[in-house]
Amino acid sequence: MNNSLFDDAVSQAAEQFLPLAARLRPKTLSDYAGQQHILAENTALRQSIEQGQLHSMVLWGPPGVGKTTLAKLVAEYTSSVFVEISAVLSGVKDIREAVEKAQLRQVQYRQQTILFVDEVHRFNKSQQDAFLPHIENGDIIFIGATTENPSFELNTALLSRARVYTLTTLDKSALVAVLQRAIQHDKKLKALNIVFEPEAETLLIESSDGDARRLLNTLEQCLDLMRLNGVIQSGQSAQGDSANNASELFISLDILREILKESFRRFDNKGEVFYDQISAMHKSIRGSNPDAALYWCCRMIDGGCDPLYLARRVVRTASEDIGNADPRALQIALDAWQVQERLGSPEGELAIAQAVCYLASAPKSNAVYKAFNETMALIKATGSLEVPLHLRNAPTKLMKQLDYGKAYRYAHNEPNAYAAGEVYLPEDIQGIELYKPVQRGLEIKISDKLSQLKQLDQQALQADNKNLSDN
Repeated sequence: MNNSLFDDAVSQAAEQFLPLAARLRPKTLSDYAGQQHILAENTALRQSIEQGQLHSMVLWGPPGVGKTTLAKLVAEYTSSVFVEISAVLSGVKDIREAVEKAQLRQVQYRQQTILFVDEVHRFNKSQQDAFLPHIENGDIIFIGATTENPSFELNTALLSRARVYTLTTLDKSALVAVLQRAIQHDKKLKALNIVFEPEAETLLIESSDGDARRLLNTLEQCLDLMRLNGVIQSGQSAQGDSANNASELFISLDILREILKESFRRFDNKGEVFYDQISAMHKSIRGSNPDAALYWCCRMIDGGCDPLYLARRVVRTASEDIGNADPRALQIALDAWQVQERLGSPEGELAIAQAVCYLASAPKSNAVYKAFNETMALIKATGSLEVPLHLRNAPTKLMKQLDYGKAYRYAHNEPNAYAAGEVYLPEDIQGIELYKPVQRGLEIKISDKLSQLKQLDQQALQADNKNLSDN
C-alpha cells in the first residue's frame, strides 16, 4: 500500500475520535473567528503572518478565544514546524530537548521551529529565563499563551523579547460564525442536518460566554445526550454527503437546558477575570451607580465567588469611599457580612446585595482614606517624634517631677467640652491638617464643627499673645 495513502487513512480515522473543537480548528485566517482588532486586513500582525515575517509573541486572553489556533496558523502560513509544550506538565528538561531538536532542524533542513508554550504563566522565573538565549539566537520563535496578565506573571526580560497581543472574548457574531461553520462544514455534524429551536440557539450562544471551545463542547454534549435518548440512531452521523436527503435533527430548548444546569459564566477564581470584576464592582460603588455595582456583585456570585470575600470587600469600600459622609454604610456592610456568616446563602447574598446598593447610593467621601495614607507617609518621613509632656500620663512621683502631664487641660472641664488652643501633636508637626472633610453627607456637618473649633483655637491664641504682650 502507498505510504501516503495509508497515512491519510490513519489520519482520517483518528480525526473521527477528535472532539469537535479540535476537528473544527481553522486552517486559514479567513476561517478564524474574532480578534479583528489584531487580525483584520492590513493590521501589522496579519501582514506579518501572511508575509512570513516571524517574531516571538505572547498571546494573552481568556480561554476559548483562539490562542492555540492562532499559533498553529502562524506555523502553517510560515511553513514552520509547530512544537507545543504545556507549562503545567513540562520543565526545563523539556524546554532544552525542544530547543535542541529545533537547532538540529534548522541546521539540517533550514526549517524554523515555533515553540508554543501553553499556560506560560505557570513557569517560574528560572524556567522562563531558559527561553531567553534561544529567542535571541533565533533558535526558536517563541509563542506563549496565557490567561493571566503578562505584566504580573511573566518576567520583564521575556516580555522585552516578545510582543504581547491581547485576545478578547468572542462577541455574538463571532460565536454564531463558529456555530454555523461547525454545522455546515464538519462532516459528522453536516450529516445530521441540525436545526435549532430559535431560543435554543440563543441560549447556546449566551451560555458560551464568549468561549468558542465551550460552545462546541456544549453542542457535542447535546448530541451525546440525544444519542443516549435514542433521538440520534446509531450510524446516523455517518451519512456524509447524503446529508441533504436526511431528515432534520431538531435541537430543542429543553435538551440544551438539560445540559446547562450549572452556571457557565466566565470566572477564574483569583485570576485576571476575578480581579477585573471585583475592581468593576468597587468602582461602580464609588461612581454611585447601584445598577452596575449590583450587576458585578451578582456576576461574581453567579461565577462562584466566596460571598464572604465579597462581604469583606464591601466593608473596605464603606470605609474607603463613603467614610464619614455616611457612617451607617460601614455598619450596614458589617451587618451583611454577619448575615452571610450566620445564615449562609441565599439570605447572606441578598444582604450583601442590599449593602452594595446602599453604598452605591450613599454620599461619597475618601477624606478618611486620604488622611490615613497621608498620616502613614508622614510617620515614615518624620520618624519617632516625642509625645508632648503635657499629654503623658504621670502615675509615679518621678514622672510628675519630670513634668509628665503638667498643665494638661481636661476637655470636659472646659466650655463646650473643648480646650481651645490646646495642642496634641508633636512640636515638629504642629498645625498640620490631615483630615479634610468633604462637602457631602454628614461630613458637611463635621466640616462645620471643625471650622468652629479652629476659630476657638485662633481666639485662644490671640488671647494668649495679648496676655504675653501685656506682661
